[in-house]
Amino acid sequence: MPHELEEPDFRPIVESPAPTRFLPGTAIEIVRPAANRGFRYALFDFDGTLSLIRAGWQNVMIPMMVEILHDTDPRESPPTLEALVREFVTELTGKQTIYQMIRLAEEVQKRGGRPLEPQRYKAEYIRRLMQRIGERREGLRSGRYRPDDWLVPGSREVLDLLRQRGVELYLASGTDQPDVREEAALLGLDAYFGERIFGAVEDYRRFSKAKVIQDALREHGVSGAFLLGFGDGYVEIVNFKEVGGTAVAVASDEVFRGGRVDAWKRDRLIRAGADLVIPDYRQYRELIDYLWGA
Repeated sequence: MPHELEEPDFRPIVESPAPTRFLPGTAIEIVRPAANRGFRYALFDFDGTLSLIRAGWQNVMIPMMVEILHDTDPRESPPTLEALVREFVTELTGKQTIYQMIRLAEEVQKRGGRPLEPQRYKAEYIRRLMQRIGERREGLRSGRYRPDDWLVPGSREVLDLLRQRGVELYLASGTDQPDVREEAALLGLDAYFGERIFGAVEDYRRFSKAKVIQDALREHGVSGAFLLGFGDGYVEIVNFKEVGGTAVAVASDEVFRGGRVDAWKRDRLIRAGADLVIPDYRQYRELIDYLWGA
């Protein structure tokens, strides 16, 4: 598999982060000063970074996996299995969903079971997830919900400002491509990204966020210094930094949405190499002014 298609397991890039500071009067945490101010391209992750349609997905995946492992070996208690599953689901967050299902298959095999193909586990997870979030999607289609009800606060405003500055916008997600394109349209985000919306494909080896980044830089013949990246998963933060881009960690609290940082996300994303940390985009003007050196 080419290196650019690999999605690495979480590993701390920064073992001992230096003291950080906040942009005065804001919740924008500066881990290290932005090295470049002439951004021409911006890439966003989707779930948790822009969209909240799938908020709470862990409460679908983890119980499903516990159920499968307990059926494989009833001697292990559900609480013990839940602790195990929560740990590896958490460690694999940010990668394509199939990687979590590959790990599930490995755990079934360790217990003497005959695992299904990871794609079959993924299909069952998606079926259960759609039962949970179907009402959200239908509510957006019918107009019962406004798109802003399921967007990270300030998403549309920050996209508007970036577009006004002539920045070309890309979206890359570990969610399956048909679903991410549909949900982006439901949220009214397709107008910002056009055809530059990328998601997981059936052969997971043919897609990665790193590939989207490399393809974009190659197409335009520019270095990663011109790239501004936004994400809430370690995968994209690592990918942004590998090419020399500036990484903004969106450590959003997807449950309370009150403008506070999710402490676990913050720590993980700083150790992955993030340059800035924000709870959401409410202070979008201050963020963009800072990034452009104003």
